[in-house]
Amino acid sequence: MTSLMIQPRRNWKKNIPRLIQYAVLTLIVIVVFVPIVMLVFSALKTRGEAMTNPYTLPIPPRWDNYINILSAPNFWMMLRNSLLVMAATTTGVVLVCSLAAFVFARMRFRSKDLLFNILTLGLMFPINIGILPVYLLIRDLHLPDTFLGVILVQTAFALSGNIMILRGFFLSIPMELEDASYIDGCTPFDFFWRILLPIAKPALAAVAALTMIVSWNDLLVPLVLINKETLWTLPLGTMQFQGQYGMDVSLVNAFVSLSALPTIIFYIFAERQIVAGMTAGAVKG
Repeated sequence: MTSLMIQPRRNWKKNIPRLIQYAVLTLIVIVVFVPIVMLVFSALKTRGEAMTNPYTLPIPPRWDNYINILSAPNFWMMLRNSLLVMAATTTGVVLVCSLAAFVFARMRFRSKDLLFNILTLGLMFPINIGILPVYLLIRDLHLPDTFLGVILVQTAFALSGNIMILRGFFLSIPMELEDASYIDGCTPFDFFWRILLPIAKPALAAVAALTMIVSWNDLLVPLVLINKETLWTLPLGTMQFQGQYGMDVSLVNAFVSLSALPTIIFYIFAERQIVAGMTAGAVKG
């Protein structure tokens, strides 16, 4: 009888770390999820309701804010601009990073480690620090108020981290596979294009997904480089709601929630590829 009473106590003590883990994870989910819920609640209220009762349920929900935004031509113009910048930036990052990661992972040349270490220093300098010299460089290239200027800057600041991810994945590919391809007559580029890239689809998907999300939500680079309203991206669109004495909070929240919806949907479907690619890159990186 005594042994039967001791056994449940021991099992309960073993479950304490797991219960703590679940409690911490639940708290993190709440901290992340509550602002999103409050954003949607505010978007379904009038401006007065959002200011006076920001934490109450929208009863009844008012869809006028969403209808007004979706019926505005400016929203679809900014959506097109964001899609263009995101697609071009993602394409450039995937191409440049895959080629650079292949060189650093599979090729042999002098000072390779030194050059790679210099490349990783880019992680220590975020765009916030370098935005002034970046703007001066873009101005000298006559690229302000162009999509090309924004694409080049976003691509440049996305290279360091994504090259590290792809390099780690490429290092995990056995050398025997590369040697066998050379015996069969493949050139280094043939091995890269026909064998390595198809195997590296999870890592490429992770790089593409992360780049798309960062580019879509980027505010600083378009804010500094773009002045024409016809070239605004969605993050810049919130400025159109700012007036002399304030802004319509509920309308802004409706605009922000619509702007964030594509990335949320994309991340839900691409979550496995992101985790798989980053995990594989971290193992060998």
